[in-house]
Amino acid sequence: MTLNEAQNLVDSWINEHGVRYFSELTNTVVLMEEVGELARIMSRKFGDQSFKEAESDLHMADEMADILWVLICLANQTNVNLTEAFKKNLEKKTTRDKNRHKSNPKL
Repeated sequence: MTLNEAQNLVDSWINEHGVRYFSELTNTVVLMEEVGELARIMSRKFGDQSFKEAESDLHMADEMADILWVLICLANQTNVNLTEAFKKNLEKKTTRDKNRHKSNPKL
């Protein structure tokens, strides 16, 4: 699936199953909530914290998909073409950082 297809699929789902998009502000807050849920899993799986008994069924992939869903909602609401935005961002990174990481002794 391409980013454009994902944006169209989310929009179709919202129009068919949802009443409407949540406001941009609400979706921004929901995005932060979803990132927090992923952070909780990451801190327990890869960090120093341990899972609580009730957290044993948390799934990293599902949280990442939730983040992507809300990000796509925000892109649709603000008329951002994620394919074009990602291409431009990759070009920026390639120009700015083409030698930066190769010369980083920490890596």
